[in-house]
Amino acid sequence: MLTFDHLAISCDSLAEGVAHVEATLGVELAPGGEHAAMGTHNRLLSLGPDEYLEVIAINPDAPGPDQPRWFDLDNFAGSPRMTNWICRCPDLDAALAAAPEGAGLPWDLERGDLRWRMAVPPDGKLPFANCFPAMIEWQGTAHPAPRLPDRGIRMTGITLTHPDGEGLRAALTPMIADPRLRVETGPAPALSVDLTGPKGRVRL
Repeated sequence: MLTFDHLAISCDSLAEGVAHVEATLGVELAPGGEHAAMGTHNRLLSLGPDEYLEVIAINPDAPGPDQPRWFDLDNFAGSPRMTNWICRCPDLDAALAAAPEGAGLPWDLERGDLRWRMAVPPDGKLPFANCFPAMIEWQGTAHPAPRLPDRGIRMTGITLTHPDGEGLRAALTPMIADPRLRVETGPAPALSVDLTGPKGRVRL
């Protein structure tokens, strides 16, 4: 039902997040754009032909929505870090019916020629303290990943840590099968990703 699509690295300012990711990975990020409906903006990095990474922040020059922003960005503070992972699906309504309560409501969004439907929680917080993925249904064939320059970065693993690791695993197992995905039980929710590239193995 779900396929890994992209990662979200949140930050207080886009410039700070871009500098952190570029220094950590040793590659340059590509231009992204603005999300007028959410008052956010981003920069992008290819993770292969159909996967990518986005560095995302609140756009200080844009108004926000009438509800909390996606990825709980209104409450973000601290160093740039991975806060969310996003999975695509062929039918967002069906995916929401199978997802835990609080996975979001469908929004119709666009940027340039990109069109997509995305589940955005009314409070900005995804289930399991954002360890459950945001879900997206791309409209048509346009997708950011194949348009990005390939810097040789690939995702080799994603680790989700949550106090109710068993509950998170039970929620994910019927919805996604990806050998790179690892769910752990730990004292506090956390997300991390392992990447390979010019600097070898790097964890964000």
